[in-house]
Amino acid sequence: MTVADAVLARRSVRGFLDTPIDPALIRRLVELAARAPSGGNLQPWHIDVIGGAPLAAFKREIAARIMAGEKEEPAYDIYPLELDNPYRTRRFEIGEAMYGHIGIPREDRAARRSWFARNFAFFGAPVGLFCTVGRGMGPPQWSDLGMYLQTLMLLIVDAGLACCPQECWAMYPDTATRFLGTPPERMLFCGMAIGHEDTREPANQLRSSRAPIDEWARFRFD
Repeated sequence: MTVADAVLARRSVRGFLDTPIDPALIRRLVELAARAPSGGNLQPWHIDVIGGAPLAAFKREIAARIMAGEKEEPAYDIYPLELDNPYRTRRFEIGEAMYGHIGIPREDRAARRSWFARNFAFFGAPVGLFCTVGRGMGPPQWSDLGMYLQTLMLLIVDAGLACCPQECWAMYPDTATRFLGTPPERMLFCGMAIGHEDTREPANQLRSSRAPIDEWARFRFD
């Protein structure tokens, strides 16, 4: 597989098989992804990986909180509060496309909430990953996290696995960091589900579009 192949193959998978993953493989991918660039070589990412009994225990804990209707102060705003176009339209369109694939109409809010809750079970994946960062780090270091995570996702694809990056975990930062034992000077950035894709899951048939290059790039050579 070339890098271009991995880029084209990578997508957010929202349905996984329960096939176990060799912990040694996950460790190797997580370590190799640290070759991602970071300003000043700060390497600001901190990674926690859980599977097996720890993952099952965590899923029980978060499920109990969701079922009880408990909410937490979000770690950050996942999207700008005043999201303007074209970004607002793009977000709306991808949401409608996904719910269209799984057959949940817009007016069925209960079904949509139930589907969204699957995020907090890692969509059935056998491995869950969390990324935290020092609270004193700024936007440049947050971009470093993105470069690490993208590098990791491409390596995951190259290894024949699938994944789904999940900023939704910012909605339950206290539960996640308490379970992980994250020190108070670090905050939760995101999670990630990792495993083998369940090709029978309708949501996995979604292929998101991309804006045409002339809409967001300019080239000047002369």
